[in-house]
Amino acid sequence: MRLISVINNPMGKLYTICEWTVKLVYVNLLWLLFTLAGFIILGWMPATASLFTIVRKWLFQKETNIPIWSTFVNGYKNDFIKINISGFIFLIVGGLLYLDYHFVLQTEGVIRMVMTSLLLLLTFFYLITVIFFFPVFVHFNLKLLDYFKFTLLLATMNIHILLLILIMIVVDIFLLLYFPGLIPFFSMVSIVCIIMAGGSYIFERMKKKQNALALNR
Repeated sequence: MRLISVINNPMGKLYTICEWTVKLVYVNLLWLLFTLAGFIILGWMPATASLFTIVRKWLFQKETNIPIWSTFVNGYKNDFIKINISGFIFLIVGGLLYLDYHFVLQTEGVIRMVMTSLLLLLTFFYLITVIFFFPVFVHFNLKLLDYFKFTLLLATMNIHILLLILIMIVVDIFLLLYFPGLIPFFSMVSIVCIIMAGGSYIFERMKKKQNALALNR
C-alpha cells in the first residue's frame, strides 16, 4: 500500500500541475479572444475584468471548479459599459498627465524641479490606482466614482504590498520576454494572478480587522 501511495502521489501532483496549466492557458486565450472581439479599445477592459473575476474565485473564494466559459462571458457582458467608462476615465487622466509632462519640459529652474516632483508623485498614485482598480472592481459592488476613491484609499494604505506587486510584475515581464513563446499563453493571466494574490491578501487582512473591531465593541 505504501508503494502504491508513493507511486500515485507524484502522478497526482503532475496531473494537478497539468490541469492548472491548461486552465491558465485557456483563460489567457479567452482574454485575448474577447479583447479582440471588442476591437481592443472596447474589449480590453471588460476582458481583463472577467479574467480578474475568475482568478478571484480561484484565489480568494477557493472555487477551483467554476465553469470558466460562462463565468468569463457573463462577467464580460454584465460589466461591459461600466468598466469601459472606467477605462476611458483612466485614459483621460493618463492623457492629462502626459500633457503635463510636456508642459514641465518647457519650464526651468526651481519651478521645473517642483513640478517634476509633483508630477512623479501624481503618476505614482495613478499607476497604483490602475493596478489595484481591477481587484476592487470585481470584489466590491460600488458606484462608479467610489471605485476610484476606494481603490486609491486601499492602495495608499497598503503601498508596501503594492510595491511588492510591482516588483513581481517586473520580474514576470522579464521572464516572459526571456521566453517569448510563453507570451500568448501566460502573458496576462500571470500578471493578473500576481495582482489578485496581493489584492486577496489585502482584502483578507481588511476583513480580519473589521471582525476584530466588531468583537471589541
